[in-house]
Amino acid sequence: MRLEGVLFFPVTPFGPDGDIAEPVLARHVAEGVEAGAGGVFPACGTGEFNALDLDDHARVVATAVEAAAGRVPVFAGAGGPLPAAKALARAAAARGADGLLLMPPYLVSGPPDGLVRYVREVADAAALPVIIYQRATARFTPAAVAELARTPHVIGFKDGLGDFDLLQRIVLTVRASGAQGFTFFNGLPTAELTVPAYRGIGVDLYSSAAFAFAPEVALAFHRAVTGGDEELARRLLTAFYLPLVELRDLVPGYAVSLVKAGVRLRGLDVGGVRAPLTDPAPEHVAELKEIIATGLEIAGAA
Repeated sequence: MRLEGVLFFPVTPFGPDGDIAEPVLARHVAEGVEAGAGGVFPACGTGEFNALDLDDHARVVATAVEAAAGRVPVFAGAGGPLPAAKALARAAAARGADGLLLMPPYLVSGPPDGLVRYVREVADAAALPVIIYQRATARFTPAAVAELARTPHVIGFKDGLGDFDLLQRIVLTVRASGAQGFTFFNGLPTAELTVPAYRGIGVDLYSSAAFAFAPEVALAFHRAVTGGDEELARRLLTAFYLPLVELRDLVPGYAVSLVKAGVRLRGLDVGGVRAPLTDPAPEHVAELKEIIATGLEIAGAA
């Protein structure tokens, strides 16, 4: 199944007892797919991958797969310590996931050969299509990505660093290597803000955290970018995404907890975040509410 359009990273709902709220997650995913998501990525960064154990992860993936009902691809998060990453990959495969988003190994920064080995071992554990996520402790060289692009099951590369010089060299090296069907993604937090820059080096796909709570805005922006409506794209970047990023940067972890607050503001009780994240302060939730209202007004007018 092909990934295209706006990629949806659902939050992981928790009930009053702190446990996974599977019916709420099912509704969240189903509504996102019905709204027009081009792919679903459960148990990833926005879904608090860092705070899920193996059982949590398996339940989240199984619920997302069932709710997506084969309409779009479902790529589950995996990563961390190598044995855990393999176990998560196998569990995702067993629950029907279409692929994996492979996040960085835990704590240590390995050399290129070590990162290649890490990716290969996880990919082999599940035999699912794998998208590599470059960020934090996983920084790849162009040669390493070109080598992985020729590896069975490795189908894409998601950039979360924003080092455009490095990414341009990676893109050019992979394409010159003759790798077929390899896809690049913009994976920066609130990726829409950098979409024009990424598109300039040939990276069109991006993850959208905003889609989780404002799909109308996310889709309007995507249509504007792909349809050449530069004025609408600029208005949404200036009045919605820019203040959202400025609010996000006030407190560590707001890249996730603000998204969850936004989902609650739109009427779905997904609970709060697990430690070490914290829920946004009331004044920041009020500011987020205003940002969402502005974005919806612009998207509606368009």
